[in-house]
Amino acid sequence: MAGGTSGALRIGAALLVLTLGACGGGGTQERPLDSYTAEEIYKQGELQLESGAKPKDAIRYFQEVERLYPYSEWSKRALIMTAFSQHKAKEYEEARSTAQRFLDTYPEDEDAPYAAYLMALSYYDQIDEVGRDQGITFQALQAMRSVIEQYPNSDYARSAMLKFDLAFDHLAGKEMEIGRYYLKRRNYTAAINRFRVVVQDFQTTTHTAEALHRLVEAYLGLGLNDEAQTAAAILGYNYQASPFYQDSFNLLKGRGLAPEAKGDSWLRTVYRQMVRGEWL
Repeated sequence: MAGGTSGALRIGAALLVLTLGACGGGGTQERPLDSYTAEEIYKQGELQLESGAKPKDAIRYFQEVERLYPYSEWSKRALIMTAFSQHKAKEYEEARSTAQRFLDTYPEDEDAPYAAYLMALSYYDQIDEVGRDQGITFQALQAMRSVIEQYPNSDYARSAMLKFDLAFDHLAGKEMEIGRYYLKRRNYTAAINRFRVVVQDFQTTTHTAEALHRLVEAYLGLGLNDEAQTAAAILGYNYQASPFYQDSFNLLKGRGLAPEAKGDSWLRTVYRQMVRGEWL
Protein backbone atom coordinates (compact mmCIF):
# COMPACT_ATOMS: atom_id res chain seq x y z
CA MET A 1 0.00 0.00 0.00
CA ALA A 2 1.03 3.60 -0.42
CA GLY A 3 0.26 6.95 1.15
CA GLY A 4 -1.73 7.46 4.35
CA THR A 5 -3.38 4.07 4.38
CA SER A 6 -0.04 2.40 3.75
CA GLY A 7 1.09 3.78 7.08
CA ALA A 8 -2.15 2.45 8.56
CA LEU A 9 -1.37 -1.09 7.52
CA ARG A 10 2.19 -0.73 8.76
CA ILE A 11 0.77 -0.06 12.18
CA GLY A 12 3.03 2.56 13.69
CA ALA A 13 4.71 2.63 17.04
CA ALA A 14 3.10 5.89 18.11
CA LEU A 15 -0.49 4.78 18.64
CA LEU A 16 -2.99 6.83 20.58
CA VAL A 17 -4.40 5.04 23.62
CA LEU A 18 -7.93 6.12 24.37
CA THR A 19 -9.18 6.27 27.92
CA LEU A 20 -12.66 4.95 27.52
CA GLY A 21 -13.44 5.24 31.20
CA ALA A 22 -13.17 8.28 33.44
CA CYS A 23 -12.62 7.63 37.10
CA GLY A 24 -14.81 9.46 39.55
CA GLY A 25 -16.16 8.58 42.94
CA GLY A 26 -14.33 5.23 42.86
CA GLY A 27 -16.19 4.10 39.72
CA THR A 28 -15.63 4.09 35.99
CA GLN A 29 -17.99 5.71 33.52
CA GLU A 30 -17.64 4.71 29.89
CA ARG A 31 -17.69 7.48 27.33
CA PRO A 32 -19.65 6.94 24.11
CA LEU A 33 -17.54 6.62 20.97
CA ASP A 34 -19.23 9.56 19.31
CA SER A 35 -17.55 11.82 21.84
CA TYR A 36 -14.19 11.06 20.19
CA THR A 37 -12.79 12.32 16.91
CA ALA A 38 -12.56 10.09 13.84
CA GLU A 39 -8.79 9.92 14.24
CA GLU A 40 -9.03 8.85 17.87
CA ILE A 41 -11.46 6.04 17.12
CA TYR A 42 -9.43 4.94 14.11
CA LYS A 43 -6.23 4.76 16.11
CA GLN A 44 -7.99 2.77 18.81
CA GLY A 45 -8.72 0.22 16.11
CA GLU A 46 -5.03 0.21 15.22
CA LEU A 47 -4.19 -0.29 18.87
CA GLN A 48 -6.39 -3.37 19.05
CA LEU A 49 -4.43 -4.92 16.17
CA GLU A 50 -1.05 -3.89 17.57
CA SER A 51 -1.80 -5.19 21.05
CA GLY A 52 -2.60 -8.67 19.77
CA ALA A 53 -6.26 -8.43 20.73
CA LYS A 54 -8.88 -10.18 18.66
CA PRO A 55 -9.18 -8.57 15.21
CA LYS A 56 -12.94 -8.42 15.73
CA ASP A 57 -12.35 -5.75 18.39
CA ALA A 58 -10.50 -3.65 15.81
CA ILE A 59 -13.31 -4.15 13.29
CA ARG A 60 -15.76 -2.50 15.67
CA TYR A 61 -13.72 0.69 15.87
CA PHE A 62 -13.07 0.93 12.13
CA GLN A 63 -16.75 0.42 11.39
CA GLU A 64 -17.65 3.10 13.90
CA VAL A 65 -15.41 5.56 12.08
CA GLU A 66 -17.39 4.88 8.92
CA ARG A 67 -20.69 5.22 10.71
CA LEU A 68 -19.92 8.39 12.64
CA TYR A 69 -17.75 10.16 10.06
CA PRO A 70 -18.88 8.74 6.69
CA TYR A 71 -17.43 11.46 4.44
CA SER A 72 -14.06 11.93 6.11
CA GLU A 73 -10.63 10.79 5.00
CA TRP A 74 -10.54 8.64 8.11
CA SER A 75 -13.65 6.84 6.90
CA LYS A 76 -11.85 5.81 3.71
CA ARG A 77 -8.88 4.57 5.70
CA ALA A 78 -11.17 2.74 8.10
CA LEU A 79 -12.90 0.95 5.23
CA ILE A 80 -9.74 -0.69 3.94
CA MET A 81 -8.64 -1.46 7.49
CA THR A 82 -11.98 -3.12 8.16
CA ALA A 83 -11.32 -5.44 5.22
CA PHE A 84 -7.79 -6.08 6.52
CA SER A 85 -9.07 -6.87 10.01
CA GLN A 86 -11.84 -9.13 8.72
CA HIS A 87 -9.30 -11.10 6.72
CA LYS A 88 -7.08 -11.38 9.79
CA ALA A 89 -10.10 -12.65 11.73
CA LYS A 90 -10.65 -15.23 8.95
CA GLU A 91 -13.99 -13.65 8.07
CA TYR A 92 -13.15 -14.16 4.41
CA GLU A 93 -16.54 -13.49 2.84
CA GLU A 94 -16.91 -10.30 4.86
CA ALA A 95 -13.38 -9.23 3.89
CA ARG A 96 -14.17 -9.71 0.21
CA SER A 97 -17.39 -7.76 0.52
CA THR A 98 -15.68 -4.88 2.29
CA ALA A 99 -12.76 -4.82 -0.14
CA GLN A 100 -15.20 -4.78 -3.06
CA ARG A 101 -17.04 -1.87 -1.45
CA PHE A 102 -13.75 0.01 -1.24
CA LEU A 103 -13.10 -0.63 -4.94
CA ASP A 104 -16.61 0.45 -5.86
CA THR A 105 -16.34 3.64 -3.81
CA TYR A 106 -12.70 4.55 -4.49
CA PRO A 107 -11.74 2.84 -7.78
CA GLU A 108 -8.87 5.24 -8.49
CA ASP A 109 -7.49 5.39 -4.97
CA GLU A 110 -3.84 4.51 -4.38
CA ASP A 111 -4.99 1.65 -2.14
CA ALA A 112 -7.24 0.10 -4.80
CA PRO A 113 -4.51 -2.43 -5.74
CA TYR A 114 -4.32 -3.56 -2.13
CA ALA A 115 -8.10 -3.93 -1.92
CA ALA A 116 -8.06 -6.11 -5.04
CA TYR A 117 -5.16 -8.15 -3.66
CA LEU A 118 -6.95 -8.57 -0.34
CA MET A 119 -9.96 -9.99 -2.19
CA ALA A 120 -7.72 -12.47 -4.01
CA LEU A 121 -5.91 -13.36 -0.81
CA SER A 122 -9.19 -14.09 0.94
CA TYR A 123 -9.88 -16.77 -1.69
CA TYR A 124 -6.31 -18.06 -1.62
CA ASP A 125 -6.29 -18.51 2.14
CA GLN A 126 -9.42 -20.65 1.87
CA ILE A 127 -7.87 -23.20 -0.46
CA ASP A 128 -8.46 -26.59 1.11
CA GLU A 129 -6.37 -29.70 1.07
CA VAL A 130 -5.79 -31.27 -2.36
CA GLY A 131 -8.34 -34.00 -1.71
CA ARG A 132 -11.28 -31.61 -1.43
CA ASP A 133 -13.32 -29.59 -3.90
CA GLN A 134 -11.21 -27.03 -5.74
CA GLY A 135 -13.86 -24.50 -6.72
CA ILE A 136 -12.33 -21.93 -4.37
CA THR A 137 -8.96 -22.48 -6.07
CA PHE A 138 -10.42 -21.42 -9.41
CA GLN A 139 -11.78 -18.28 -7.77
CA ALA A 140 -8.37 -17.57 -6.24
CA LEU A 141 -6.75 -17.93 -9.66
CA GLN A 142 -9.22 -15.56 -11.26
CA ALA A 143 -8.81 -12.98 -8.52
CA MET A 144 -5.00 -13.17 -8.58
CA ARG A 145 -5.03 -12.81 -12.36
CA SER A 146 -7.18 -9.71 -11.97
CA VAL A 147 -4.58 -8.14 -9.66
CA ILE A 148 -1.77 -9.00 -12.08
CA GLU A 149 -3.57 -7.61 -15.12
CA GLN A 150 -5.15 -4.51 -13.58
CA TYR A 151 -2.25 -3.44 -11.37
CA PRO A 152 0.90 -4.85 -13.04
CA ASN A 153 3.15 -2.15 -11.56
CA SER A 154 1.84 -2.38 -8.02
CA ASP A 155 3.67 -3.88 -5.07
CA TYR A 156 1.09 -6.66 -5.01
CA ALA A 157 1.46 -7.94 -8.58
CA ARG A 158 4.59 -9.99 -7.80
CA SER A 159 3.00 -11.60 -4.75
CA ALA A 160 -0.12 -12.32 -6.78
CA MET A 161 1.98 -14.03 -9.47
CA LEU A 162 3.68 -16.26 -6.92
CA LYS A 163 0.38 -17.25 -5.34
CA PHE A 164 -1.15 -17.77 -8.79
CA ASP A 165 1.56 -20.33 -9.57
CA LEU A 166 0.99 -22.09 -6.24
CA ALA A 167 -2.77 -22.24 -6.77
CA PHE A 168 -2.22 -23.47 -10.33
CA ASP A 169 0.03 -26.22 -8.99
CA HIS A 170 -2.68 -27.05 -6.47
CA LEU A 171 -5.20 -27.72 -9.24
CA ALA A 172 -2.73 -29.97 -11.03
CA GLY A 173 -2.28 -31.86 -7.76
CA LYS A 174 -6.01 -32.49 -7.66
CA GLU A 175 -5.95 -34.00 -11.15
CA MET A 176 -3.00 -36.18 -10.17
CA GLU A 177 -4.73 -37.47 -7.07
CA ILE A 178 -7.81 -38.52 -9.02
CA GLY A 179 -5.65 -40.02 -11.76
CA ARG A 180 -3.71 -42.12 -9.25
CA TYR A 181 -6.99 -43.32 -7.77
CA TYR A 182 -8.15 -44.62 -11.15
CA LEU A 183 -4.74 -46.04 -12.02
CA LYS A 184 -4.57 -48.02 -8.78
CA ARG A 185 -7.92 -49.59 -9.68
CA ARG A 186 -6.76 -50.29 -13.23
CA ASN A 187 -9.32 -47.94 -14.70
CA TYR A 188 -6.68 -46.91 -17.21
CA THR A 189 -8.82 -44.83 -19.54
CA ALA A 190 -10.14 -42.64 -16.72
CA ALA A 191 -6.62 -42.29 -15.32
CA ILE A 192 -5.24 -41.25 -18.70
CA ASN A 193 -7.86 -38.54 -19.02
CA ARG A 194 -6.67 -36.98 -15.75
CA PHE A 195 -2.97 -37.23 -16.51
CA ARG A 196 -3.57 -35.82 -19.97
CA VAL A 197 -5.08 -32.69 -18.42
CA VAL A 198 -1.90 -32.19 -16.38
CA VAL A 199 0.39 -32.64 -19.39
CA GLN A 200 -1.62 -30.42 -21.69
CA ASP A 201 -2.97 -27.75 -19.35
CA PHE A 202 -0.55 -27.70 -16.41
CA GLN A 203 2.84 -28.16 -18.09
CA THR A 204 4.51 -25.52 -15.91
CA THR A 205 3.63 -27.20 -12.63
CA THR A 206 5.68 -29.58 -10.52
CA HIS A 207 3.41 -32.52 -11.44
CA THR A 208 4.20 -32.87 -15.15
CA ALA A 209 7.03 -35.39 -14.79
CA GLU A 210 4.94 -37.75 -12.69
CA ALA A 211 1.95 -37.31 -15.01
CA LEU A 212 4.07 -38.48 -17.95
CA HIS A 213 5.32 -41.48 -16.00
CA ARG A 214 1.79 -42.43 -14.97
CA LEU A 215 0.78 -42.20 -18.63
CA VAL A 216 3.51 -44.72 -19.41
CA GLU A 217 2.07 -47.04 -16.76
CA ALA A 218 -1.52 -46.59 -17.92
CA TYR A 219 -0.79 -47.03 -21.63
CA LEU A 220 1.27 -50.13 -20.96
CA GLY A 221 -1.66 -51.42 -18.92
CA LEU A 222 -3.84 -51.01 -22.01
CA GLY A 223 -1.20 -52.53 -24.31
CA LEU A 224 -0.76 -49.24 -26.18
CA ASN A 225 3.00 -49.35 -26.55
CA ASP A 226 3.39 -46.45 -29.00
CA GLU A 227 1.71 -44.04 -26.61
CA ALA A 228 3.74 -45.36 -23.66
CA GLN A 229 7.00 -44.95 -25.55
CA THR A 230 6.11 -41.43 -26.68
CA ALA A 231 5.21 -40.35 -23.13
CA ALA A 232 8.56 -41.70 -21.95
CA ALA A 233 10.38 -39.88 -24.75
CA ILE A 234 8.86 -36.57 -23.64
CA LEU A 235 9.69 -37.39 -20.05
CA GLY A 236 13.29 -38.21 -20.97
CA TYR A 237 13.78 -35.04 -22.95
CA ASN A 238 12.41 -32.68 -20.31
CA TYR A 239 13.00 -34.53 -17.04
CA GLN A 240 15.82 -37.00 -17.59
CA ALA A 241 17.19 -36.36 -14.09
CA SER A 242 13.84 -37.17 -12.54
CA PRO A 243 13.42 -40.54 -10.81
CA PHE A 244 10.15 -40.85 -12.72
CA TYR A 245 12.09 -41.10 -15.96
CA GLN A 246 14.20 -43.94 -14.63
CA ASP A 247 11.05 -45.75 -13.54
CA SER A 248 9.50 -45.33 -16.99
CA PHE A 249 12.73 -46.40 -18.69
CA ASN A 250 12.84 -49.57 -16.60
CA LEU A 251 9.19 -50.37 -17.35
CA LEU A 252 9.78 -50.08 -21.07
CA LYS A 253 13.08 -51.96 -20.95
CA GLY A 254 11.36 -54.84 -19.19
CA ARG A 255 9.12 -55.20 -22.23
CA GLY A 256 11.86 -54.78 -24.79
CA LEU A 257 10.81 -51.21 -25.57
CA ALA A 258 12.61 -47.87 -25.52
CA PRO A 259 11.55 -44.22 -25.12
CA GLU A 260 10.84 -42.85 -28.59
CA ALA A 261 8.13 -40.90 -30.37
CA LYS A 262 5.86 -43.32 -32.17
CA GLY A 263 2.34 -43.37 -33.59
CA ASP A 264 0.09 -40.36 -34.12
CA SER A 265 -1.69 -39.87 -30.80
CA TRP A 266 -2.18 -36.62 -28.89
CA LEU A 267 1.17 -37.30 -27.22
CA ARG A 268 2.93 -37.16 -30.58
CA THR A 269 1.59 -33.61 -30.92
CA VAL A 270 2.90 -32.77 -27.46
CA TYR A 271 6.25 -34.29 -28.45
CA ARG A 272 6.47 -32.12 -31.56
CA GLN A 273 5.68 -29.05 -29.48
CA MET A 274 7.79 -29.66 -26.39
CA VAL A 275 10.77 -31.45 -27.95
CA ARG A 276 10.96 -30.22 -31.54
CA GLY A 277 9.39 -26.80 -31.01
CA GLU A 278 6.80 -27.32 -33.77
CA TRP A 279 3.77 -25.38 -32.55
CA LEU A 280 1.97 -24.87 -35.84
